Amino acid sequence: NLLSFFSGFGPFRQYLVNSSWEAVKELSKRGLGENTDLQIMQLPVVYQKAKEQVCKIWTTLQPLLTVHVGLASSTTALIILEQCGKNKGYQERDACGCHPEGACCVLDGPGKIESTINMKTLWKNVSVEGIDIILSRDAGRYICDYTYYTSLYYGNGRAAFIHVPPLSESVTAEFLGKALQTIILAMLEQCGEQRE
Repeated sequence: NLLSFFSGFGPFRQYLVNSSWEAVKELSKRGLGENTDLQIMQLPVVYQKAKEQVCKIWTTLQPLLTVHVGLASSTTALIILEQCGKNKGYQERDACGCHPEGACCVLDGPGKIESTINMKTLWKNVSVEGIDIILSRDAGRYICDYTYYTSLYYGNGRAAFIHVPPLSESVTAEFLGKALQTIILAMLEQCGEQRE
């Protein structure tokens, strides 16, 4: 069985319930078919701790794919597929009031790392009723981007990042879980094609 790993984030700022974690829990209930074993974890909105957890995922579990889901507070109801992670520019303080040494993820790492998943292809092939999906090449230089870069670095690009909107009347956890399922099944299909 193929192992896929998913992470959402804990509460931060005014978001006492983080939609990313609610969506990941919902996805876990739905599953990805019998060939995919999926494991989930909530990451804290703390640079150092998130990094440690991501390193652990890659060193101990070595999943086929790790998908991180984050909350994009600035967006309206949009799902954002992030193509790459950036190494530098992390000035914003996390939930513990810290930011990373040198304001970067990996001191001697490349400036950016692209996902092996082609988000543009994914975006063309996937539609979710009731919500728009867009592409992005900038995950925002906060914990999301930091986690993504770290995961791409340790996972040799086999990571993906999806930003989801905050929960609302129309965007429920169930709705997001279903949307993630649709998107991730298409991602896994792409992984399968890459392996062949």
